[in-house]
Amino acid sequence: MHLIIKILIGLIAVIHCYILWLEMFAWTTRGPKAFNKSLEELENSKTLAANQGLYNGFLAAGLFWTFFISDKLWHNNVALFFLICVAVAGLYGSFTVTRKIFYIQALPALLAIALILISR
Repeated sequence: MHLIIKILIGLIAVIHCYILWLEMFAWTTRGPKAFNKSLEELENSKTLAANQGLYNGFLAAGLFWTFFISDKLWHNNVALFFLICVAVAGLYGSFTVTRKIFYIQALPALLAIALILISR
């Protein structure tokens, strides 16, 4: 179970690194296809997207940090904190932007949260 949790946390962190890259550096090149928006719409929101990308980077950093925490309780608490942040952001995005965000962001986080709580 512990290995599955680590794999999920790593996968979620990598997804958030991709989101960081997409929102900070590829917003107007890959963004139109990823978000089904016109280039003009994305040009007008470039600064906001970069800010969002930075926040996704912080989520990824927090999740990667858990790999260096040897105390199980501390590891679980830090992992739960960042996973809950990811889940809340994913749920909000799924209600306000597109349902696809639920499956990409919130569902993996909710699954990892459930496995951590079950493994306690």
